[in-house]
Amino acid sequence: MSGTQTAAAPPSEPAPAPAAGAEPAAAERGDPPPEPPGPPAHVAVQDVDDSSVTLSWAAPARPGSAGLDGYVVEHRAHGTTEWVTANKEPLLSPRYTIHNLTSGDKLEIRVKAVNSVGVSVPAVLEQPVAIREILEYPKIRVPRSLRQTYVRQVGEVINLLIPFQGKPKPQVTWTKDGQPLDLKRANIRNSDKDTIFFIRMAKLADSGKYEMTLKVDGLEDRATIEIQVIERPGVPENLKLVDVWGFNVALEWSPPKDNGNSEIKGYTVQKSDEKSGKWFTVLDRCTRTNCTVSDLIIGNSYLFRVFSENACGLSPKAAITKELAHIKKIETSFKPETYLCKDFLEAPKFTQPLTDRTTTNGYSTHLFCCVRGFPMPKIIWMKNQMEIREDPRYISIIEQGVCSLAIRKASPFDGGVYTCKAVNPLGEASVDCKLDVKVPQ
Repeated sequence: MSGTQTAAAPPSEPAPAPAAGAEPAAAERGDPPPEPPGPPAHVAVQDVDDSSVTLSWAAPARPGSAGLDGYVVEHRAHGTTEWVTANKEPLLSPRYTIHNLTSGDKLEIRVKAVNSVGVSVPAVLEQPVAIREILEYPKIRVPRSLRQTYVRQVGEVINLLIPFQGKPKPQVTWTKDGQPLDLKRANIRNSDKDTIFFIRMAKLADSGKYEMTLKVDGLEDRATIEIQVIERPGVPENLKLVDVWGFNVALEWSPPKDNGNSEIKGYTVQKSDEKSGKWFTVLDRCTRTNCTVSDLIIGNSYLFRVFSENACGLSPKAAITKELAHIKKIETSFKPETYLCKDFLEAPKFTQPLTDRTTTNGYSTHLFCCVRGFPMPKIIWMKNQMEIREDPRYISIIEQGVCSLAIRKASPFDGGVYTCKAVNPLGEASVDCKLDVKVPQ
């Protein structure tokens, strides 16, 4: 009913003629005669319940020359002719609530503007107003936690509180998988604002899609809540010891017949040494139905067991292999390989010869060459075919086959032909170079 527009106001009645004896001063001065205000605009219903109605309107487009003193609200029962004034004094506010009305009545309502000159033409609502509670559309407000599958374990309590809105009090009905709800299993408690769904001890049979329907005077809203009740899964089947080799064992099994109304997440594999009898986990949440257990101890015998697992946990029991897996010792014989000794003997051979050098009087210089051979050759340095013996001006070094001769503060006397000779039991080799010592002018 909210937002109802006013009817077009009838044309204003002509102003009455001035009474006899009235002062003609205004007319003589040429001023316009005083006039009442125009009708209020945009009269509308804001709210209705079973005993009151609230109106609102806008100021008239023409307040009149004498200004605006207020508004008068009138009403009458639909089909009657007598108008009743709701407010004793003119209203200054463009909003008013008429109280103490009778539920089920239909009222015609109009609003007049008032000033000192007179009363405006009334602004009348186009349609009568039915005095009853406004219909609020039914709306189910499903909690976020129930917008996905609601999972509970067997034996747990299911207690759902679902708020809703609607006026008058909505009618709430529940169904399960399209069939009427068994009230022996589930208790339903409804109030004006919410409904409670309660099961004291959940069973697997309580799983399913529950539909809640909210109805108000032919209007309805629906919500579906999926409940999944789960329990621990059954034992894996057909566990077999497929193969044993080296330190390894291959196992194979089948999924359990009963998955506990929940997807199998994986399998836990354990081993037990026959000597200790203790179980140890070797694989956790194996997603396949086969596996290989490695790093077993030679000489021991093992049993294996497998648990299945879902969202509720591990199966209460495990499948156990019927036979033992014996990790046997492998007999091996060791035969050392024979190797042929390589002959590394080699006569001396220079891989890098000496090179001619020129130096300046008073400066030290070095001579270099490279030699190989096995056994390690003996190195002999000569100058002009004369062996250089213990002379402090010459330093001979051999390291990793690199032969060097250092000549300290060379003089023109040190110039000449230098020879490096390498000798071992398999032979000898030599290289030469020329050293020139210049004297600065």
